[in-house]
Amino acid sequence: MLLQKDSNPELNTVTAYGDDYLEINRERFESAICFSPQGPVRNLDLQWPGEIDAALLQALIGVQDVARDPLAFLDDAPAALPPDAPEVVLIGTGAHQVFLSPEVIRPLLKLGIGVETMTTQAAARTYNILMSEDRHVLVLLLPGAPHS
Repeated sequence: MLLQKDSNPELNTVTAYGDDYLEINRERFESAICFSPQGPVRNLDLQWPGEIDAALLQALIGVQDVARDPLAFLDDAPAALPPDAPEVVLIGTGAHQVFLSPEVIRPLLKLGIGVETMTTQAAARTYNILMSEDRHVLVLLLPGAPHS
């Protein structure tokens, strides 16, 4: 399905998708990918949603799982986020929506980063809408074909 006729070459835009591919800025991808409105489109070695874990999500946004001082809550300061940290992470889980376990998404939620899981096609459309609104979003898309 063609999603967008014209795209801004400076922004990563989902331009089409099918059962076994994704097209970003008219470039075809047949594997899992991750990207933001600006920057590279990264290939990920993922085949199904169960391979997504908290460490991967934290690495994708540039947050390390750092041991904090047990009295840090007294400072009332949130953990330091990278300056380009997303406000929301969209996860396209393929042809079917698969919810990730609370343990996987909890670290991002504690940082104030929203996490939404949906089908890959829904995540692609949602990403384009948020990106067009100048929202800082990170999207991880698994291929749309059913997972075994």
